[in-house]
Amino acid sequence: MFKIETLNAIAEEGLATFHSEKYSVDQNADPDGLLLRSYSLHDFEFPKSLKAVARAGAGVNNIPLERCSEQGIIVFNTPGANANAVKELVLASLFMAARPIIEGCAWVRELEGENVAAKVEAGKKAFSGTELQGKKLGIIGLGSIGALVANDAAALGMEVMGFDPYISVDTAWKISREVKRATELEEILTTCDYISVHVPLRENTHQMFNAETLMLLRSDAVLLNFSRGELVDEAAILDALDHQRLRLYLTDFATNSLLENKRVRVLPHLGASTAEAEINCSIMAARELQAYLETGSIKNSVNYPNVEMPYNGHPRIGVCHHNIPNMVGQVSTIVASHQINILDLTNRSREGYAYTLLDLEQNEAVNLERIKEDLEKIEGVLRVRVIEPIGVTIS
Repeated sequence: MFKIETLNAIAEEGLATFHSEKYSVDQNADPDGLLLRSYSLHDFEFPKSLKAVARAGAGVNNIPLERCSEQGIIVFNTPGANANAVKELVLASLFMAARPIIEGCAWVRELEGENVAAKVEAGKKAFSGTELQGKKLGIIGLGSIGALVANDAAALGMEVMGFDPYISVDTAWKISREVKRATELEEILTTCDYISVHVPLRENTHQMFNAETLMLLRSDAVLLNFSRGELVDEAAILDALDHQRLRLYLTDFATNSLLENKRVRVLPHLGASTAEAEINCSIMAARELQAYLETGSIKNSVNYPNVEMPYNGHPRIGVCHHNIPNMVGQVSTIVASHQINILDLTNRSREGYAYTLLDLEQNEAVNLERIKEDLEKIEGVLRVRVIEPIGVTIS
């Protein structure tokens, strides 16, 4: 039986996918898998039993990826599961940037005395805005969320331009033909009325909006950031706003300095805060854990390559290892030395790490635990798992 520990509140729909005959959920010592949302694992001591971590959401800044990789722990996230929720919030923010809706509502509520209707008519000019139709929207990052924003903004009549040098073929097929392609980031920065950023936080994207890049923006431009707060240099953003080199900054990530500026619209990290998104993320994360624990297949990992191989009930071995030459040859040689045939084998790599998955012929005379022990002696091997036909794993 596999043990799953949840470190945040997880939607019941996701937990219900763990069938009781195979899984024990919570109050477990030595868990096989962790299921979480925003819980920080940076100071968490991983038990030797831990094989996988699933984050019910897209960002994994709360997980020490390098430490997990070195211990052969697969980390999953749920790309696309909350994409519609974030998309809708971005669209709502576009409307709020174009028209002072919130400010107008607050003003009306402050009106007192008689003839409120007359006061509204007399004062409403202070809250006039502009229309989104015909305005130019630049989208940086055309992943699951960016592509949805691009399509819906184009449907609203905006002139949409997207920039993403790493766009996947699948995503490209889903993007409307109305969305134009920018070949350089500067094309977005220098020409668009609205700019919405949808990229992961990495070393090359950290503070990608800084004093230098903000100088390229139009003085009446609006910047929307619903990806990660660290994508912007806050001091540079505030300076650009104060000197009217940027009209508005809308973000989902609150800090003290941002709250003090009236030209910043800060939301309380609502991007994925819908009932539907939480359910979608929980189900997707739970199924990723199940697929890996029961079959060794990896899908939507952020630290190891995705490796999927149909599981037909034969004994299966999964090997997490460094991406070094002749690893597959060494694995095959050791398996062959135990007088057992390899029926199928897949090997994939991702930067410095790799994963080898192989199916063996059914042979009751072969000691799978001995094969596991011999494979663990190979230099560069980080973890070996043996999955037997009944779904019981030797950790």
